[in-house]
Amino acid sequence: MFSGVFQEDANLPFLSAVNIDSTSYTVQDSFQQYYNHYHCPVLPVYSEKDNEMHTVFFGGLAQFYDNSGTLVQDDNVPFVNTIARVTRTHDGKMAEYKDPLEMPALLGAGAEFIPNSAIPHYTNGVFKLDPISTDSTLIGYIFGGIESTQPNIFFINNGTQSSATSLIFKVYIKKPTISSVDHINSSQPNDLNVLIYPNPSKGRLKIEFILSEIEEVVLMIRDMNGQLLEKTLLPDVMIGKNVYEKEITQFSANHTYLLTLSTQNKVSTHQLIMQR
Repeated sequence: MFSGVFQEDANLPFLSAVNIDSTSYTVQDSFQQYYNHYHCPVLPVYSEKDNEMHTVFFGGLAQFYDNSGTLVQDDNVPFVNTIARVTRTHDGKMAEYKDPLEMPALLGAGAEFIPNSAIPHYTNGVFKLDPISTDSTLIGYIFGGIESTQPNIFFINNGTQSSATSLIFKVYIKKPTISSVDHINSSQPNDLNVLIYPNPSKGRLKIEFILSEIEEVVLMIRDMNGQLLEKTLLPDVMIGKNVYEKEITQFSANHTYLLTLSTQNKVSTHQLIMQR
């Protein structure tokens, strides 16, 4: 099971994935899914040769989105046009990749993926990747769901900002190649699993992160031109989940900053939006 909305005690998505077998379940603590959090079209593909499972998500709603290489956190969980893939490798590790292609509008929420049953697949509906040998194979269709006029409409909606769509998209898959054109979510696989909230912020901030070992953690805040405004060595860190609270009232309202958390080998950068 992948991430989804909403948590029992917060109007935010679950970011964790859960492995389920016939007797039990296990939370994938080392992985969090950032790019697609609401029901959206899903394309499942498995390579028996590599023992890798690939699951592709098309648009929908998400707490995070990419802005020119920086992961932006929006706790209003807006509509997004992101297409992303979660891959589970032969050793059970998971990673998330953003595809350079995007949905042509804010689409995907509530939409369905309709598979092309003529393509080789398993009885559970997962497609077989290895037999695909043509340059471009029609693997299915995307239909229906919501089209939104802008990312955040939830607090201004009078019924005109979104509508049910009747668009149908053909989905093609190219034969596997050594070169990859998608981009790994660099904020996810570094094991820091940084969360910033509330973001946008009005002056008080919580920064949540996970450490696999005790090491120095440095917090840096820069403006959008890259100028360093503040640098702090975080105190009393521990293995596992850490939460650091910080007053940021000295930063200008209605401005965006870059917040970076770094250790000796790991770096995670997010956009921080200040509000009045």
